[in-house]
Amino acid sequence: MAKQSAGLLMYRLAGGAPEVLLVHPGGPFFAKKDEGAWTIPKGEIEAGEDPLACAKRELREEVGLCAPDTTYASLGSIKQAGGKVVHAWAFEGDWDGQLVSNTFELEWPPKSGRKRAFPEVDRAAFFAIEEARRKVNPAQALFLDRLLQLLHQA
Repeated sequence: MAKQSAGLLMYRLAGGAPEVLLVHPGGPFFAKKDEGAWTIPKGEIEAGEDPLACAKRELREEVGLCAPDTTYASLGSIKQAGGKVVHAWAFEGDWDGQLVSNTFELEWPPKSGRKRAFPEVDRAAFFAIEEARRKVNPAQALFLDRLLQLLHQA
């Protein structure tokens, strides 16, 4: 079975137009990648874990933001190029810009025998939808389309 992740797409309205919060993966593999490398804050669903609970946990672990007690609108799921299935929910919110991310350890440089700690997320920012389309993992651009559909129905 394909790995499954869950995440939250936080948006805010700026001058009536939506902006979305995306995160940039930390560590050496993404250090020089920008367009197509950003993602919604998300993580792997643990065995028996509720996907929305996972998404809320990941927002806290990757951004340092506690998910508010609000309504979360399902954006469904997508399948990324590597086969991972990502489930997402949207909510309206804001963020103070203080990034607090968990870390992970990796042998770096490769075959050096030395372990280094890297943040799961090294940057987070709000983007207007068109810029977000360029920044986000291509498969996750569908979440942007679904968010726009939700907002136009409201």
